[in-house]
Formats: sequence, structure tokens, C-alpha cells
Amino acid sequence: MFVLRRSKYNPILSPVRQHNWESFATFNWSPIQIEDKLHCVYRAMSLPEPLENGEKISMSVIGHASSDDGIEFDNRLPFIVPEESWEKYGCEDPRVTKLDGKYYIFYTALSEFPFRAEGIKVAVAISKDLETIEERHLVTPFNAKAMAMFPEKINGKTVVIFGVNTDNPPAKIAIAEFDKEEDLWNEKIWNKWYENIDEHTIDPRRSERDHVEVGAPPIKTEHGWLLVYSYIKDYFNEKNRVFGIEALLLDLNDPKKIIGRTSGPIMVPETTYEKYGHLSDIIFPSGAMVRGENLEIYYGSTDTLSCRAKVNLKNLMESMIPEMVSEKIKRFEGNPILEPIKEHLWENKYVFNPTSIYLDGKFNILYRAMGDEEISVIGLAKSNDGFHIDERLPEPIYKPRELFESKGCEDARIVEIGERLHMTYTAFDGINVPKIAVTSIATKDFIEKKWDWEIPTLISQTKYMDKDACILPQKTSKGYMVFHRMGDSICCDFVKSLHFDKLKKCIQLLLPRFGMWDSKKVGISAPPFLCDAGWILIYHGVGDDNAYKVGVALFDKDDPSNLIATTSAPILEPELDYEKNGQIPNVVFPCGTVLKDNVVYIYYGGADSVVAVATIKLDDLIKMFD
Repeated sequence: MFVLRRSKYNPILSPVRQHNWESFATFNWSPIQIEDKLHCVYRAMSLPEPLENGEKISMSVIGHASSDDGIEFDNRLPFIVPEESWEKYGCEDPRVTKLDGKYYIFYTALSEFPFRAEGIKVAVAISKDLETIEERHLVTPFNAKAMAMFPEKINGKTVVIFGVNTDNPPAKIAIAEFDKEEDLWNEKIWNKWYENIDEHTIDPRRSERDHVEVGAPPIKTEHGWLLVYSYIKDYFNEKNRVFGIEALLLDLNDPKKIIGRTSGPIMVPETTYEKYGHLSDIIFPSGAMVRGENLEIYYGSTDTLSCRAKVNLKNLMESMIPEMVSEKIKRFEGNPILEPIKEHLWENKYVFNPTSIYLDGKFNILYRAMGDEEISVIGLAKSNDGFHIDERLPEPIYKPRELFESKGCEDARIVEIGERLHMTYTAFDGINVPKIAVTSIATKDFIEKKWDWEIPTLISQTKYMDKDACILPQKTSKGYMVFHRMGDSICCDFVKSLHFDKLKKCIQLLLPRFGMWDSKKVGISAPPFLCDAGWILIYHGVGDDNAYKVGVALFDKDDPSNLIATTSAPILEPELDYEKNGQIPNVVFPCGTVLKDNVVYIYYGGADSVVAVATIKLDDLIKMFD
């Protein structure tokens, strides 16, 4: 439950045409703080240069720059350039760590061109002041990349983590320990280590089709070693390949033991500078550091630019440790709170996708119900405490009345504006695509159970599927705002009055994020509610696993059409039996929330079969956006 924010100053390091050595690309940077300056080493590439045999190569070297504010970097100079035969064709992708008063800069050394696995190995340069290189060594006698040193000794040993066989997949993330510094480049020690390589590796891949590489040097936290790394999904399929950034938590005393991880990527290529460049749709983490309450992630984009993003460290850590996640959002132990009633023919098969509103001291839960006729209607249950059902009406409070909804009134969302309750829902006639309908009722009549609903109006355009709709419960300067979903994304429209005409536009608000948990489609869940941070929208998303999960988006308080941030991971996803098994498996689908006493009650359908509730403190919800 966290939000990742890219720096508004991205890209921070860009190629300088006047510097031949960095005229083509400046990326994959690694930072380190020295007193009041932020220093970075980075991979710099020249424009293509001719070799003796007539071929051309963009030569990579390691640059160095420093900054007072972390935005403007000065004194950009070549720092590590090819000198030895084992790095003749380039020095790439540095990682810098300070240990025992020395700076160790590990990098990828290229000894052959055209490049092949046998000529791609790890080297190290050592400096006492990050100005002069005292010594450099070839480290691995085999194909390897992306080595980083732990910033302190573990059990008295110097420890490194790196990728093995990165250019001859499947790659492995490996860990090696050494008694003394010079063992780092001892070929005999490495050859013996390599004989039993499987004893030294960790494998965070979720599929054999995926690929992983070490990103930033590990960071020590109270819970474990935090490793920000590159996770490349579907690596061998160029069309579907996704470069993502993820995080692992490794045991402090045994870093080969994974004790926590993010459930998926915390970022994927989204912005223009991450999607278009030397190599499109690539982001690659190469550095990280903690500043204040935030973890800063330093990454290369499109193998061209150096960029930065940040995430609240506490929020990130809590998302990686299962027991900490469950402390934030809590399912009611008595779930499901509503199940079908066999004696009620209108709801004897499924009850699900509830909206909710707090009125007259009670939690009112309006749920979608289906019986033998498989026509969706709306039922009502009431609760005094938000959990236990104190009253459940024996008949629907709303059912189809018009031809356009003859096969069902689905997935209602209800809000109070003035003295009336306005309910939007998906109307389906069994022939045409689903569309949005709206009706209303006086709040007083609802409380008194006088079901004098206004005749519904169909407000969708005629040709397109349109659903998952609600009205913002407060008029804006542009009029009344209607959230809805056309196609696979959340959009909005503005209407002058609540005597609705057809929606005319689809102003895009929130789109699926390719490679993320919500990569296929997104739609609103519950109507947004206002707090000090802005308008909070609970929304659902579907990814490659086809599971319906729940995330949170924050919109501007004064202009709710302005998206501020979206959670990088879901806050709720199918885990328990009533969420994983039912009419539609692997679904959590809320349509309503109640905010009461600083607690947000989230009412949701489980597997399109039952109704459940989960709670989260408003303060915890807001802190996600810190």
C-alpha cells in the first residue's frame, strides 16, 4: 500500500552533445552521499565511433558528477575508461558502495566486440576519495553483471550480490562472501564457488519465462536488507516483454533468504522519457538511497537518460511483509456478511457487489442479487455497527422497470446530494451493450422504506458499453461530475444538472498500466469521498492474472478531474475462499464505502457470489500518498 512518485525534474542527467564521451546516452546511475554533496557514477555513451576493422561502436565509460541539491549535477567528467584488455570495448553500469573507508565501484567490463556472453564480466575499481582510481581488477572469470557490495560486513565477511549468466539465460541472482578484499578478484576462489553455484543463488522469478538482474546496492533496514532490482516479465517475448522495478527483503544475517517482496512491479515504463529513446520501454534500477522518510530509486530510462523516483520507505516495507499488510486493511472475521437465501427466489443464487450509505444511524448496504431467473435486482440490508446484519428486507427495493434494463439492474452506486439519494447502476436488456442508468429517491422516503424511486433515465451514449458509474457527491465549478468506464479505462463527464441528458464526453482519468496489477482494465469501485488530502477513489483493476483487485487513486480537492497519484500495489486482492471461489473466481469488487469515526468501511462482492466487508483507518489510507 504505497505510491511511487517520479521526480518532476526527470530526466535529471541527459546526454551533453559537447562532451563526446557522453554525447549519446547517460543512464544507469548510482548515487552516494559525501558530506553535503550527492555524487553519482553513471554509464555514459559516445556517438558511434569507427573501430580499426571499420565497424562502429558507441563506447561506454563510467562518468562522475556531483550536486548540491540532487537536481543540477556539475563537474561531469569521465571517471573509469577502458584501459585493460578485459574492458577494451566498454565499461558499463556502475554500482558504488563505501566500505571500510574505500569506495568500491563495480561495473560490467566488455572484452569482445561484437558482444557475446564470454566477453561480459564484472570488474571493480577502488578509490579512496572518489576522484582517483587507486586500483582496478577483473572480478569474475565467467559471464556476470550488475555486482553490488553490501555496505557493511555480514558475519565478518565482505558480501556481494550480482547476476550470473545474465547474457546466457536463465540468469541467476547470486551472493558471494569473502574473508578479505583481495579474494574478490581471486580466480581460483571464484572457480570453486562457481562449481556449486546453485548453493549461492536466490530466484525471485514467478515464471521461468521471466528474467531478473540486480539493481541497486542493498540498503540496510530494521527488517532486513532491501534490494531494489530489475524484474523483466516475459523476457523472451519481445512483443509482451515488460521491464519493471521490484523490491526484495533479505534476511540481515543470511541474505540468501528472502523474507519479503513486493507483489509485483512498483513501476513500469509509463512516461514519454521512459517509453521513447535509444531502447524503448525500458527502465532499469541502478541505485537507491534513503532520504528522510523516503526511499529514492535511481534508474535509467530507455538506455538514454538518468531519472529518479521516490516512495515512502515505511509504506513500501509494510507492503512487503504479509503480517504488516494485514494490520492495515482488515477483513471482518465474520465474512461473508451476506449470502444467498434459498427461500427468496430473487436472491437464492448470488448476492454481491454492494454499494453503501450511512443514514439515520445505520449502515445501509444495497446489494446486487440474482435468483433462478438470473435477473439482477437490488436488495437492502442494514447494520448498526457496519459488520453484523441487523435487518435484511425480504423483497428487493429496486428492480427492472424499463425495457432497457429488462435483464437486470447491476452494480449500483449511491450518493446523497441535498435531500435526495442518487443511484447510478448498469442497465442491461440482454441484447445491447450494458449502459448507465440513473434514478433517485428522497432521503426521507428511503429511511421510511417508501420506495418511490424516480423513473430511471438512460444516460450513456447508445453505441458503446458504459458501466461502473457514480456521481461525485458535490457539485464542482464545471458542474456535476460523473465517473464511468468506457472500454478499459475510467473517464468522467460533467453535466449541468441532475436532470440528466446523455453523457457526451469521456475525459480520461485513469488508464490501465501495462505490466502492472491493473494492466487490462480499471473501473471505479465506490463513489469518491473527500478528505484533507483530496478526493479518494477506491477503484478496481484487472491484470494478466485476470483477478479483480482493489487500488486507491487520489484526485485534487478543487479539481477532481486532476489525478494526483495512484497506488502502485493493490490494497485488497482475492486471497480467501469466498473471494477465490464462486460464480466468477478471484474477484473482490467493492461498490460502496462508509467513512465513520476515521474508519473506512469497504463493502465488496466476493467471487460474484457473496458480500463481505473490510476496514482501513483513514489516516493509513492517506499516508499511502505521503
